[in-house]
Amino acid sequence: MNENVEKKSFTERAKGALESFGLPRLIIAAFLLLLYILAPLVGADLPTQITNTLNRFSWNAILVLAMVPMIHSGCGLNFGLPLGIISGLLGATLSIEFGFTGGFSFVMAVILATPFALLLGAGYGWLLNKIKGGEMMIATYVGFSSVSFMCMMWLLLPYHSPNMVWGLAGKGLRTTISLEGYYDQFLAQFLQIRIGNIVIPTGAILFFALFAFGIWAFLHTKTGTAMTAVGSNPIFARASGINVDKMRLLSVVLSTWLAAIGILTYEQGFGFVQLYMAPFYMALPAVSAILIGGASVNKASIANVVIGTFLFQGIVTMTPTVMNNMVHMDMSEVIRIIVSQGMILYALTRKTEGTR
Repeated sequence: MNENVEKKSFTERAKGALESFGLPRLIIAAFLLLLYILAPLVGADLPTQITNTLNRFSWNAILVLAMVPMIHSGCGLNFGLPLGIISGLLGATLSIEFGFTGGFSFVMAVILATPFALLLGAGYGWLLNKIKGGEMMIATYVGFSSVSFMCMMWLLLPYHSPNMVWGLAGKGLRTTISLEGYYDQFLAQFLQIRIGNIVIPTGAILFFALFAFGIWAFLHTKTGTAMTAVGSNPIFARASGINVDKMRLLSVVLSTWLAAIGILTYEQGFGFVQLYMAPFYMALPAVSAILIGGASVNKASIANVVIGTFLFQGIVTMTPTVMNNMVHMDMSEVIRIIVSQGMILYALTRKTEGTR
């Protein structure tokens, strides 16, 4: 009798754990594990691939974290992420323009990006408050149009740094700007740990952990709880005396600022600033990562960010490498596009799922 009760209890716990984690995420995690097992068997260097996965995780995690505030306030998935990215790019280019170098240029880029993020976030939040119910559709238009507008501005703004402007014309920013001598690998090399051939970008991961803890702590404050209440039930929140529009506006500003910090973190790991059309599709991988991690359109957690970013970046990193070594052809870019776009499509079709 007791054995049956214990077996039933264990089965129920296992079933509950599976439902909590989600069958799709379990399948993706199993596939990623399979890729890690296959890597050395097909001749790929496993430590290098683990290092690449950790690097890509550290580059992208804050961009995915930027989704959390807007999801909690009921504004949906932040397809307007390019607004925050543009703020970060303005901070990066101004930091170089003013002649800051080394790690200090990263600090100044963050400081210079912040006013742009607050201003653009406030305008973006005001707009989303005017069109409640259609946030994600309008956010997509805002994100795409802002990137197109900045394509003109990168050519017209009065930058003069020889490290950024086109050499022949002496004006207009280049498509790609090297961060060598500035904040290239600034976070990644801070407290860097080597375990054999595996390199862990400790500084960048700790930087993400700092922001993740900050968002977690904020969501447990009185203001954060009010923001969550607005996302869960705006009518009840309004009846409780919460200013719904103010909470939504705050979440959008916070999300935009996090996106600005996120792109600066991405750049220090990548080693370059990419302008013009580069931010155009950057919202889609971030949206997909948090959905794959288990978030829904109205509920997200830090765990969803960590799990989703690792799974998404792990699959995108490992699949081309393993496939190339299996077929002995250089199809890495084709495979990377197919896998990343396929995961984005899958995530968007599952957007209503998630732990509750």
